[in-house]
Amino acid sequence: MEDFPEKGAKLQRDGTYALIPHVPGGLITPEELSHLAQVALKYKAWLKITSQQRIALIGIKKEDIDKVWDDLDMKVGGLNGPCVKAARFCPGKAYCQKGERDTLKIGMDINEKFLGISTPNKVKIGISGCHNSCADSALRDIGLIGTRKGWKMMVGGSGGRKPRIGSLLIKDLNDEEALSLVRKVIDYYKVQDTPWRLGLLIEKEGWLGFIKVLD
Repeated sequence: MEDFPEKGAKLQRDGTYALIPHVPGGLITPEELSHLAQVALKYKAWLKITSQQRIALIGIKKEDIDKVWDDLDMKVGGLNGPCVKAARFCPGKAYCQKGERDTLKIGMDINEKFLGISTPNKVKIGISGCHNSCADSALRDIGLIGTRKGWKMMVGGSGGRKPRIGSLLIKDLNDEEALSLVRKVIDYYKVQDTPWRLGLLIEKEGWLGFIKVLD
């Protein structure tokens, strides 16, 4: 048995599958949550709130994968393989008293424009409204951290077995500039002939390529 990346289906230890619908930023209406729960009940699945602000349906049989997606009528969120993953972002200044920037707007924009784009390795994006960095932006391949003067962009962070703090690329960006630079970094990475994630690419080949994206 195997995963089905194109269907967002991840094989579990017991032979069933986990499906993860796209819930941008972990924001979901009561109606959407109720619908998700009804589908889970229909297929006798568990619901699991993940560390990536998503809700997984766990325990889906292989023969039910397509039927579940038809019933959900939602985009795939748990994309497998080398691509841009769904951005993780905190509530930002829309709700949090400490928030300096509007994380919800730029987070939604980033998901809309870049989610699922093929890249040499996975790309995780974190967006935090202040220096508390609740979205762990410094541990993401691309991280935005809000300040009073604008966005600070970090590149090359990662978690996992060998955590790496991202390096500061530039600061004091407005929303439009930050979104444009995210695109430039992804576009630069897309054409690299490498299996490495962004952080290791920087360690192996230096900053020159990334500095060029600022031009």
